[in-house]
Amino acid sequence: MKMRRFIIIIIFIILIKIITMGVSAQTRYAACDLCGYCPPNPAPQSWKACQKCLYPNINPDPRTKESLIVDPETNLPVAPALGRQYTFLGCIKSSEGFTEEGAAGGVVQSLLNIVFAASGGIAFLYLLYGSYIIATSQEEPERLNYGRRVVYGAIAGLIFTLGSVFVVKFIASGILKIPGFGE
Repeated sequence: MKMRRFIIIIIFIILIKIITMGVSAQTRYAACDLCGYCPPNPAPQSWKACQKCLYPNINPDPRTKESLIVDPETNLPVAPALGRQYTFLGCIKSSEGFTEEGAAGGVVQSLLNIVFAASGGIAFLYLLYGSYIIATSQEEPERLNYGRRVVYGAIAGLIFTLGSVFVVKFIASGILKIPGFGE
């Protein structure tokens, strides 16, 4: 009787092992990745840019679902690249991870670069606009003076922008020595 129970238990354990062998070898997928791709829905329009930022080492085709594969050992989906965050402004990179010291300085540096580039571009466009007004004024004193004011304002804007870039970098990295700033 005891031998019979022992054999039934052994057979039961072997059957369970055979049934679960195929299950453990299957690839598991997460429901969504960090870029918003949730199959069977199509990938969002920004997926390729986000994938290039967060998952630079995977296949750029969303149908392969490489950004959704779950690691069987850690039971977690693919981790994004260290020090990268995808936002509506694009890919923001930090030399360290976003939880490390100095990460805020790197993010602020990226945002300030965008602001200073935009303001410099606007000042340059005003410089071109003022030059166009001066060139087409045909010696009309009012238009000529207006064009001069626009050009002077654009030059002052460029000087102000460049000066603010130097002041911010000097204060943040030179005086306050904020980690991750000015790199």
